[in-house]
Amino acid sequence: MLVAGASGLIGTELGRQLEAAGHTVQRLVRRPPRTADEFSWAPDAKILDFRLLESVDAVINLSGASLNRIPWTTAYKEQILRSRVKATEALVEGMAMAASPPPVFLSSSAVGFYGDRPGETLTEASSRGTGFLADVVTEWEAAARLAPAATRTVLLRTGVVLAQGGGALQPLTLATRFGLGSTVGHGTQHWPWIALHDEAAAIVHLLTSTLEGPVNLAGPTPATSEEITRRLASDLHRPHLLKLPEAVVGVGMGEMGRELLLPSQKVVPAALEADGFAFRYRTSDDAIDAALA
Repeated sequence: MLVAGASGLIGTELGRQLEAAGHTVQRLVRRPPRTADEFSWAPDAKILDFRLLESVDAVINLSGASLNRIPWTTAYKEQILRSRVKATEALVEGMAMAASPPPVFLSSSAVGFYGDRPGETLTEASSRGTGFLADVVTEWEAAARLAPAATRTVLLRTGVVLAQGGGALQPLTLATRFGLGSTVGHGTQHWPWIALHDEAAAIVHLLTSTLEGPVNLAGPTPATSEEITRRLASDLHRPHLLKLPEAVVGVGMGEMGRELLLPSQKVVPAALEADGFAFRYRTSDDAIDAALA
């Protein structure tokens, strides 16, 4: 398996699960290699040895600049888009040059595709929403869809990853530990959560599945932001008394807060469940309990 973005939160857990299952993992890195399983590439310049793509069973693309950085300046928004599209284009163009392209391409995407959709249940068949992230995901997925016809391509529409020491829980946990557990916005918006273990396990599952196109990587039991932040406070034995009105979120976090924290996205993993994937953590309570254990 060739993995781009292997050093991130998801990539680290994915590498652990792949190796535990007996797979050989090769990692693309943006610096000089330090181990035998690392290979350099420069995705922004589309520099990649296409021969690496001729000997692997699958390519897994997890590359992209962090969405958690504040503020989203005009320059950083361009980096968010460019880092995703350029990396995907580099991999796809490398596949096209390979004498025997890899049979499977799993490429990161995001539930930001759906935009703010209160009152709707969102499956893979749901239409595109509006907003900056919806625009980014549209270009990102379009780049991945240009993979060779012989390559089964899956678009990993990932939700809010719940994990210890990283992802969405990190700033929420820090604030809650200091007694600043809060209702974010009106609190009734759905956050499409998924446990880190299940995120990686779903990717492993999709390596041998027949699914292609978009697949929602979100937990099977939708939860609101209020339910998630209250459970976090309960597990940490800290209060949950404050309210962060939408206006405060918008002023304090700018477009990042408006795009990530305030939209309601009741995303369900229809394709994954129909394909027989078994979630270890079926509720956000279980996922948060495990992350903080």
